[in-house]
Amino acid sequence: MPIKSFQGERVKQVKSTPRKLTVADIMTRDLILFKPDQSIHEVMKAFIQNRISGGPVLDDDGNLVGVISEADCMKEISDSRYFNMPILDKSVAHFMTKKVDTINADMSVFDAASLFSKSSRRRYPVMKNDRLVGQVSRKDIVVAAINMKSQTWR
Repeated sequence: MPIKSFQGERVKQVKSTPRKLTVADIMTRDLILFKPDQSIHEVMKAFIQNRISGGPVLDDDGNLVGVISEADCMKEISDSRYFNMPILDKSVAHFMTKKVDTINADMSVFDAASLFSKSSRRRYPVMKNDRLVGQVSRKDIVVAAINMKSQTWR
């Protein structure tokens, strides 16, 4: 008497390709924003209070016009010492970096890592449809790499 198999038809395995991890997936969305007419003192206080080292500068229409960082603030501190003057209450527009390099929100994390490795930037504003949607830092890239599983390295 032959042995009958009660095992059903095997389900065909469908290989799924993991979705590409983009900058939009790992960027910081809740940003501390600055205005060009804000005083440099306010910015330094915001850096300390929020434990950040820089941030985007937006005009009244919400357009990205620059980036201000601790390094930019160092210029003010250095100048005040050199000229033996107290730190003046100059505006952010005087110190901010006006030529801003940005990253597209759809860029892959690996392309962003390559961009970071070729520059001295610590952070990039993230743009989508010419609007600021977030910011990505070197640390965000490192954290994303640690959290990746081996099959997502594409």
